[in-house]
Amino acid sequence: MPTKEEVLQQVIDSGSLPTLSTVASKLINITGKEETTIYDITKLISQDVSLSTKILKVVNSSFYNFPNEVGTIQQAVAILGTNAVRSLVLSFSFLNMERPKHGKGFDYERFWEESLAAAVSSKLIMAKVSDGDPEEVFTVSLLQNLGKLILACAFRETYDKLLQEAAGSEKKLLELEEEHLGANHAYIGCEAAKQWHFPDTLTVPIFYHHNPDNYQGTDSEMLTEVRVVHLAALLANIMYSGKPIDYHGPFRERAQKMFGLEAEGIDDILEKANTEVAQAAKYFGLKIGGTASIPELLQGANIELSLLNMSYEQMNRELVQAKMQLENLTSELEEKNSYLEEIANLDGLTEIYNHRFFQEFLDKEISRSIRRETELSLVLADIDSFKKFNDFHGHQAGDYVLKEVASLCTGLIREYDLMARYGGEEFVFVLPETTQDEAVIVAEKIRAAVEQHAFSFDEDEYRVTISFGVASFEQDGKPMMKKSELIEQADKALYSAKKKGRNRVEPFVEKTGWFSKSK
Repeated sequence: MPTKEEVLQQVIDSGSLPTLSTVASKLINITGKEETTIYDITKLISQDVSLSTKILKVVNSSFYNFPNEVGTIQQAVAILGTNAVRSLVLSFSFLNMERPKHGKGFDYERFWEESLAAAVSSKLIMAKVSDGDPEEVFTVSLLQNLGKLILACAFRETYDKLLQEAAGSEKKLLELEEEHLGANHAYIGCEAAKQWHFPDTLTVPIFYHHNPDNYQGTDSEMLTEVRVVHLAALLANIMYSGKPIDYHGPFRERAQKMFGLEAEGIDDILEKANTEVAQAAKYFGLKIGGTASIPELLQGANIELSLLNMSYEQMNRELVQAKMQLENLTSELEEKNSYLEEIANLDGLTEIYNHRFFQEFLDKEISRSIRRETELSLVLADIDSFKKFNDFHGHQAGDYVLKEVASLCTGLIREYDLMARYGGEEFVFVLPETTQDEAVIVAEKIRAAVEQHAFSFDEDEYRVTISFGVASFEQDGKPMMKKSELIEQADKALYSAKKKGRNRVEPFVEKTGWFSKSK
């Protein structure tokens, strides 16, 4: 029996590893670099007109539900952020890979459909259990069974027999792969992702998604990703395995055990899953048949199991009870949704406003500024060298710093100003009726306060600095500025602050020349 390394080499030599699109490959490379700007990402994606069109279609759909139409890739990158755009590019690249024509036991069309179902499910789960990046788990869940695709192409007839013998059992399939091939699909998928130069945040969850308890790392965010991807796979199997009851129990049990999810939260996920998958399929160009909701699938499966032993009266009684349970579930979901609406605008870690609320707030303030002919300023702030801080001091210390910075800064702005978490270690401030010069003063006050603040955590003391980029909307007879342009100007100014040494405030200046230079 060959070693798993030998199996991997055999797969590589056979040419069975899928090929990412050129844009996707380059995007993975540049998004890992701190100096990458919105301009760099926009320039790369815009090279592929077809891809750009697809991205704009999804961005302007209910998949993101933005209030205003996004007209250009530059706007999309500015509003969504790097991870979301990378996720879209990888999704289109993966879902549009060439469909092999050989193989009888492996259903390629169903494979892509189930992969998208897992990806969509992961975002629903992530929204319930963590404030982490939903785009990261979307990408991992989409690719989690990449190894199956590769093995089906590399070992054709042999793999068809293994699938037939496994009869839909993931545990049995993993055992058969190890026994007959020498490596399972989780390992092969992980190694394929490494061949594409994916970061650990994508490769590690692929490797552990069947057995999250085997992950022994200390990264709490990574563990959350692994568990979410695992639950998403179970949820996809509820929808597509034909044996929903076999996966429903484990899904509920593990969701409660891993994240403490209550029945209401689990039921909300199960209720929404099939609708969300059907909508996402349209946006990503997949044609899938209509599927019943998970409660309906479970109800139907239970009826089939008990049909032979039930009288007509018993069946009717069970159906009435099931209907009443669904009605109760609907009432409970309405109450839960009302509560979620109250907290939906807050970032779970820092307890300040989140990115979505910032976008809506900025839309309203721009409209108000135009209507009243007043100034409006935007400040982007980024904690300097935060990735290195996390690597050296750990994510718990990093989370403490993010919360402490948020608490410190909110006490330094006016009641009607807005501070929000833009993403990762970035924050954004919206300052109504504030000129650019005034905004620079505010940013400098915040910068100095953070620089002088002693961050104490677990008996250790840290010093942190922040860089700021300031942009303003001052009409003075100028054409009306779009939201994406204001964000882009603040981002350019922030990049200038980083380039000039960090821990400083830089206002946006027209035609400074730095943006046109090669990087």
